[in-house]
Amino acid sequence: MTLEAYTNPDFTWPKKLLFYAAALLGVILCDLILWGWSRVRGGRDDEDHFTDLLNRFYELVISATSVMSFACAYVVLNHVYTLYRGSADSEFMEWFLYVWENWKDFALLLLICLSCIANTVLDRLIIPLRGITREEIGVIRMLGMFYAIIALVCFNVIGDASEYSPVMMYYLGLMVGRFVYFDASFRDFLQAMKNMFLNLPMLLMGLTLAGLLSFMGFSMEFLLERNYYIVGVFYTHLFLLAAVFVIHICQLIYFRIRRR
Repeated sequence: MTLEAYTNPDFTWPKKLLFYAAALLGVILCDLILWGWSRVRGGRDDEDHFTDLLNRFYELVISATSVMSFACAYVVLNHVYTLYRGSADSEFMEWFLYVWENWKDFALLLLICLSCIANTVLDRLIIPLRGITREEIGVIRMLGMFYAIIALVCFNVIGDASEYSPVMMYYLGLMVGRFVYFDASFRDFLQAMKNMFLNLPMLLMGLTLAGLLSFMGFSMEFLLERNYYIVGVFYTHLFLLAAVFVIHICQLIYFRIRRR
């Protein structure tokens, strides 16, 4: 098993630039929708409200990419295990097969922790989101798990051969833990539900953007169905993340110049 098994050699740099341009255009259109939303809502300073919406949308892209990385890693590792089970050709592969067969749950837990670390690094260092509160981050990250569950359900419906049930159960468990914890009151539960409901339009916009871009990628054969849909969708999120990075940096420069 090599890396080429999960990539498309025909996805050349000109095609990657075209796909990236589509991702940039999609993020810009979403930003314009959020700008219009902030203008229609009124009652608050438009620029502050617009910045808050942008931060939440970018946090959703970061969170979705992080949780999709965990799901994608699980699918790839499980596929490698299925191919090499009983026929390891190296000491490393023997060690991997042993760990995956006997300590799979702990391996999945480690992958979840790594995805959370990646999320924090992205939204604190790579794409620094200033002004977003810890409560908003918690709500958006919870939506990111819901985002991944919806995507995995879609993969099962369209007939992807991979097995996503363990990943969905992990995400469901994390979501339930976010809603219901030991010292939570009914008021806390209602507040969490309210915050999630208020951000559902953001979730739908993110799913629509990623879905349309993924459809473009598969239709133009930039992404391959034989690599599992989730691998292609994860590539799509990497392009979206790169687009958010460039646009966010440009916006920070623009706002800084305006303040001066």
